[in-house]
Amino acid sequence: MTGTHHDGHAHGTPSGEADRRWLSAALALIVAFMAAEVAAGLASGSLALLSDAAHMLTDAGSIILALVAMRLAQSTVSKHLACLRDCGLVTSEPSGRASVFRLAQPALAEVLAAAETVLAATSNAVALCPVWGTGCCGDER
Repeated sequence: MTGTHHDGHAHGTPSGEADRRWLSAALALIVAFMAAEVAAGLASGSLALLSDAAHMLTDAGSIILALVAMRLAQSTVSKHLACLRDCGLVTSEPSGRASVFRLAQPALAEVLAAAETVLAATSNAVALCPVWGTGCCGDER
């Protein structure tokens, strides 16, 4: 997916499909070697092989966690972009297996640039304000 930044150029974000394939292949290799180490370790009584197999189990768990995180992150991004598209703020067009997203109105880039400027100037002050959110500043709705 690609989004248009405030200065009009596109930023590409890989679909992650290639990353998922590489991680899945690595997971398959780790599980295969782990199984071989467990079998060899049990057959020979080697604690070193069994401990390395346990280490490989944690490696496999890490890769599984990364694959799950990638799936969840892509789902969230897709939902946000679909919402922005449904609201008419962005347009999308297919590009291979991905989609290219662009701002629907050029004036939105100016609004976003102004918001970036305001946030850059005030975000630290708001984060450090001890009374923000307590109703003291007329922020009750």
